[in-house]
Amino acid sequence: MPFAWKKILKKNNKTVKIPPERMPKHIAIIMDGNGRWAAQRGLPRTAGHHAGMAALRRTIRAANDLGIKVLTVYAFSTENWNRPAAEVDFLMRLPSEFLRTDLPELVAKNVKVMMSGSYEGLPQHTIEAVNEAINKTANNTGMILNFALNYGSRAEIVKAVREISQAVAAGSLQVDEINEEMISNHLYTAGLPDPDLLIRPSGEIRLSNFLLWQLAYAELWFVDIYWPDFTREHLLAAIEAFSQRDRRFGAIKL
Repeated sequence: MPFAWKKILKKNNKTVKIPPERMPKHIAIIMDGNGRWAAQRGLPRTAGHHAGMAALRRTIRAANDLGIKVLTVYAFSTENWNRPAAEVDFLMRLPSEFLRTDLPELVAKNVKVMMSGSYEGLPQHTIEAVNEAINKTANNTGMILNFALNYGSRAEIVKAVREISQAVAAGSLQVDEINEEMISNHLYTAGLPDPDLLIRPSGEIRLSNFLLWQLAYAELWFVDIYWPDFTREHLLAAIEAFSQRDRRFGAIKL
């Protein structure tokens, strides 16, 4: 059941009360900095990706506990294929490893798994792991955990334009019928609300081809730590900052 206030415990043990209308419904996260985290410690990059997986686990649990409706995480971009082959192969095996260990908990906690991205080029074992998670959680009604996998926002928009153009060429759609809702319905995130809050650790301040259409009016929160060090407290700090933003969506409050 919904409740009147969300209680958020900060590092200084101060409890901050946030009205439900000030809580983000959809949080998107660019999970950045695994390799640099490992390099600082003299470890291989694969160790950083494993540590990043632990951070993801913490964040999923925290977001679910807080009642976040949708959590979208940038797991693998279309540009990541340009990394060394050994690293790409390792990253492609992480979904299988993560879902093998965590899928039972996701099922038990009523989390629904989705994927935004292209299956084209993904190894079969990655596809099978993702599809298993999607199928086993298809009837869940709790938080949506959306993996942006093999995802690039420009490619996504091109896909949408092509699909709409084909409908126009076939005569089933008139040009003047094209609107923002139609374009949104042809994106990988069709059916999901746009993110309210984008979080990016690692100290980088850019979107990196992530949800360019969907983030039009999202609040952005950057933090100068690497993703493996991201904790529940960082998530809470981001949500608190979001709750204090004046979101006007281009309008003026009189």
